[in-house]
Order: sequence, then structure tokens, then C-alpha cells
Amino acid sequence: MSSIKKLAGETLWYGGSTIVARFLNYLLTPFLTYNLAEVSDYGKIGLIYSIIPIFNVVFTYGFETAYFRFSANKEDNKDLYSTAALSLFISTVLFTGVLWLNQHLLGQSIGLEEFPTIIKLMILIIAVDTLAAIPFARLRQEGRPIKYAMAKVLGIVVNILLVWFFIQYCPTNYSSQSWIGKIYDPSVSPVTYVVLANLIQAIVTLLFLSAEILQIRFRFNAPLWRKMMLYAMPLILVGLGGVINDTMNRIMLRWWLPGTEQFRESQVGIYNACAKLPILITLFVQAFKMSAEPFFFKQAESGSPQRMYARVMKFFVIILSIAFLAVSLFMPVWQYFIGPQYREGLGIVPILLLANIFLGIYYNLTVWYKLTNKTLYGAWITLSGSVVAVAINYLFIPIYGYWACAWGTFAAYGLMMVMSYSMGQKYYRIPYARKKLLAYLGIAVSIFFIHKGITLLYTNTYFSLALALFFVFLYYKFLALVEYKEFMKLPVVDKYFVRNAAETI
Repeated sequence: MSSIKKLAGETLWYGGSTIVARFLNYLLTPFLTYNLAEVSDYGKIGLIYSIIPIFNVVFTYGFETAYFRFSANKEDNKDLYSTAALSLFISTVLFTGVLWLNQHLLGQSIGLEEFPTIIKLMILIIAVDTLAAIPFARLRQEGRPIKYAMAKVLGIVVNILLVWFFIQYCPTNYSSQSWIGKIYDPSVSPVTYVVLANLIQAIVTLLFLSAEILQIRFRFNAPLWRKMMLYAMPLILVGLGGVINDTMNRIMLRWWLPGTEQFRESQVGIYNACAKLPILITLFVQAFKMSAEPFFFKQAESGSPQRMYARVMKFFVIILSIAFLAVSLFMPVWQYFIGPQYREGLGIVPILLLANIFLGIYYNLTVWYKLTNKTLYGAWITLSGSVVAVAINYLFIPIYGYWACAWGTFAAYGLMMVMSYSMGQKYYRIPYARKKLLAYLGIAVSIFFIHKGITLLYTNTYFSLALALFFVFLYYKFLALVEYKEFMKLPVVDKYFVRNAAETI
């Protein structure tokens, strides 16, 4: 159980900083959806931030995970950091040059060829983010959570302040004769200023990591690099598949949805806004992913860590099932997170909640192919999910619009989860409490449908919220009863969340 506490501590620091940073970043969603004049402008932002992750995967080509994998080998540690960092630096220069020479094609692919400045800013964001990847990985691998947290939060705060400055302050106080008139042009699309703020954030974050960057030495271990590349290359396919399932559907929605350009971009904007509402689950999944990867590799050195991985999965699913209810049942409150013109798409939120739960479980399951060096299997699993997602989007977007995007994501992540579990049990058996985990998720989904049915018969917001609170409390008491012994071993949880609940059962 000490290892569980250790993971919880690392999740609190690395994951906690990720939660804070991403939550602050999520605050831009209500700000932009309430302040942008056109829904299509938010759709353009969705398209931009759908293409950036694709190139982030290509530019980093799995070297973050490879860095963690080879850091366990003390013989490689001497040259590992410099080799990884130099590799990414050289490739970033080359890749950036290729994109710079093909800006028009890049703009055409996402329908923004009329905004060349935005395309240039996108390319620079991708390059700067890539240069920070290995320094960030070093902070995680060395267990330096405070600086990691400060770098993440500082960057997001800078971004938020700049977006507010460009989107609200400058238009309100603009005068061609003032200092604002020298740095702000009201004829420029607000989307350009949102992307510019992101670039400045990336530069500030990179400068904050200057101490780690200065530790890079001109030592390049070619044999080590080849081993890292062999390990990491399949992870490119894994990463690309994940991005296709997660964000590429915005681009596919614009490609395949009938109608005018403004209508298509507006539909992308609605989908993009509603996709931000599974915030509790996406934040926790990202937080867990940041802390779990180095944790899993360290635990592998203990000899027989499979039981620990199974326990981690159980706690993980419990937290996600509670988060599912906290969002899906309290939608009358969460809807105010986005502007009124985006709320017609709220029906897809429960689908995306479950899709993100599947993704989180999949991240947990990937430990088997990362520890056994069978990353090629991970590539095939992710690509299988991508094929399903693309097929559903292609066939049904022209008919059902963004609903097809939601169901495509659900089907893709569900397939990846099932495939990873089935193959993982064959090559690296972990004693997951499968029946119990399925029961927890099944009960949570059943509660959602029961609540939905009752509130359709009696449509009152206060009644809906009161009923939601009652159901969440019942589920909490159920978990406290079933997992009483496990929860009692956890600090704080045993005293404040389990004993009191158990006493009322």
C-alpha cells in the first residue's frame, strides 16, 4: 500500500499541477464562448488545436516515454538526457523547416489558408513545445515536482492574461493614437490573437526551463539513440492514433459535414465547446498519465508489481465512476461553463464522458506493452481504434453531424480498451478485478439512466439537482461499504470519507 500512497503523492504533485494548469486553461472556454462574437471563430480555434497535437506527436516521436524507459538503465543515464534532447533539437529544426515551406498546404488541410499568420504561429508553437518536452520529462523522472508545477502553471497564467488582454481589454480600450493601437489591430481576427497568446506562453515556459536546457551537453550516444528509436518508433503510431481519436474529428467534421463554410465551422465550435465539459474526467486522466508513466517503470524494478498495478486500476476506476456521475447528473450546472449558443450539443457530453473513461482505463492498461517492449502491439491497438473512429465519422457525419464524432470517439476508445486488456493478459498478466470494475461502471451508468428517466417525467431543475445529489451519495455509500478495508488503509480517506459513511450504512 505504500506504493499506492507514493503514486497518490506523485499524482498530487505532477498530476495536481497538471490539473491546476489545465483547469486554468479550461477557464478560457467560458471566456471565449461568452466573448467571441461568432461561434465559427471558436470552431476555427477547435480546428487549430486539433492539428497541433498531431504534429506534437510527430515532432517528439515517442522520445518522452523512451526517456523514462531507458532512465532505469544506469549505464545509459550518463548520455541519456543529452542524447534525447539533441535528437529532438535537430529533428525540430528539420521538421519546422518542412512545415514552413508547406504553409499553404497545412492551411488548406484545416480550411484556414486565408489566415497565413495563424499558420506561422501554429508552426512556431509546435516547435517551441517540442524543445520543452525532454526538459519536462527530466523534471518528472528526477522527482522535481515543484519546478514542474511552477512551469506549467506559469505558462497557463501568462496565456490566460494575454487572451483576456487581446480579446477583451484591447477592443474595449482601443484607440489608434494610444499605445494599444501600436500592438493591436481590430481588423485582425481574434483567433490570431488567441494563437499569439499561446506562442508567447510556450516561449515563457521554455525560458523558465533554461536551467535544464543549459544542462544539455554536446554528447550524442549513437548506439543509445538507435535503441531509443527502435523502442519509440511504434509509439508514434500510438500517439497519432490517439490524436486521431481525440481531436482529429473536429477536422473531419469540417471536411464531411454538408453546408456552408460558416455553418460547418459553427458546428465544430459547438462540438469543441461541449467536448470540454467532461472536465473532471479529462483532468484526472491527464494527471494520472503524467505521474503513472514514471511510476510504472520504477515499480517494474521491484520484481512482481502486477498486484500493485491491479490495485491502482481499481482506485482509478472508482474515481472515474464518481466523476462521471458528478458531471452527467449535474448538467444543469455544468452547462453554464459554455455560452448559450453552444448548449444545443449538451446531449453528447455523457457519451464523451464514457469515452474518456475508456481512454483512461486504456492508459492504465498500456503498462504491459511498455514494460515488455512490445510497443508495436500498442501501435496496432491504437490504429485499430483510429480506423473505427474514421469509418464512423466518414459514414455518419453527413447525416448526424457532431453526434457521429462523439460516438466515433466512444467506439474507438472502447475497442482500444478491450483489445489492450485481452492482449495484455496474454503477454503480461495482471490480476485486475474485472467483474468488480465492470460492476462499478455499470452501476454508475445505470444511475445516470434512472436519473434521466425520472427527470424527463418531472422537469424541474431543483428537483433534478436534489435527486442527483441523493444518487451520488448512495453510490458513495455503496463504495464505502464494498471497499471499506481498502479505503481504511488510505490516509485522510479512512477518517473523513469512509468511517462516517460506513456508520450510516
